[in-house]
Amino acid sequence: MNWLTNYVRPKLQALVRPKEVPDNLWHKCPSCGHMIFHRDLEKALNVCQHCGHHMRLAVKKRLEMLFDDGKYTRIELPKVPDDPLKFKDQKRYTDRLKDTRAKTGEHDAIIVAHGRCSGQNVVIAAFNFDFQGGSMGIAVGEGIVAAAELAVLQDAPLIVIPASGGARMQEGILSLMQMARTTVAVDKVKEKRLPYIVLLTDPTTGGVSASFAMLGDIAIAEPGCIIGFAGARVIESTIREKLPEGFQRAEYLLDKGMIDMVVHRKDLRDTLGRIISMLRNRAPAGDLVMLPVDIPDYDPESAARL
Repeated sequence: MNWLTNYVRPKLQALVRPKEVPDNLWHKCPSCGHMIFHRDLEKALNVCQHCGHHMRLAVKKRLEMLFDDGKYTRIELPKVPDDPLKFKDQKRYTDRLKDTRAKTGEHDAIIVAHGRCSGQNVVIAAFNFDFQGGSMGIAVGEGIVAAAELAVLQDAPLIVIPASGGARMQEGILSLMQMARTTVAVDKVKEKRLPYIVLLTDPTTGGVSASFAMLGDIAIAEPGCIIGFAGARVIESTIREKLPEGFQRAEYLLDKGMIDMVVHRKDLRDTLGRIISMLRNRAPAGDLVMLPVDIPDYDPESAARL
């Protein structure tokens, strides 16, 4: 009986017991509702194969997608005070930072890296929306400034990829100051006649969209991403009018001339490479050929008097 109870019964129960399926194997598209297998979704760069909806992409995955062979070098960003205002609401700001850093493995909401994109040297500053909604505080401002200085030092184009809800409220006026600092940093890149390209992703709002995110020489957006300052519901309640269909979406802004192009995620690296090659090509389009000039009755002395 002990042999049947201790050995045979567990074996039989293991055969008929329903196996547990991990919760993260399937993802539901927020646009069309289709269930997508996680490997298929990862292969498609978090784009729904059924409706083309662009879901949010992790910042490291995005960098791997844009840099050649997924290889890039991160730079260490300047250290800043964690809690300059000693802010506390339902929880201390320092505790929120500790929790978010433990969850994401990142020090703050921006990563600055350099490498090659379509064979050309570039500097990329990418926001991490998983870090407190990609909010812009002092650390993010320092990151943009560091990225601009690195682009000038390397004589390379600067690409900024915002994904942010705006300023970080826990840093108050110090957060709002980053709007001016980042604008000045971008101007230094432009003064050196280096391309400054902004890749707008979902969402780009608040103080980020009101500063460096809208100053690009070329403004590219992913399909369907939200781009604006205040939220649509806030605007509707303020003006007491119904907003147009697709308001603050990338396609709407393209139609109104706010951005230059909307590009599918799988085509972003090639598109960026093509734009950079056109902006950075200082050589003539072809060989210069000296054509002989034959002017009848040409008098050099008369021409000199003219």
